Amino acid sequence: MIKLLFWIVLLAVIAFVIGFKRGRPTPRDNARPAPPPAPRLPEHMVSCAECGMHLPASDALPGRGGQFCSAAHRAAHEHRLEAAEAARGRRDDAAT
Repeated sequence: MIKLLFWIVLLAVIAFVIGFKRGRPTPRDNARPAPPPAPRLPEHMVSCAECGMHLPASDALPGRGGQFCSAAHRAAHEHRLEAAEAARGRRDDAAT
């Protein structure tokens, strides 16, 4: 009789543990789902003064002579402008 009572209690405990684990929500289920990202509005596009590539205005790098897609293009363009100004200055000095 005691053996039968032991097995009944043991099965009841096992059933309780299994039922408890199944009924408990996981932390992931309990969290709120993330809201969908806000739709991005169209952005003004500009072209690189060096290569002509179009890119969003927020990504463009301002520089002397326009907007640029990278720091290397900005430096190359400004170097070319400085060389042209220096050549123009030499021409103006030679003409006088």
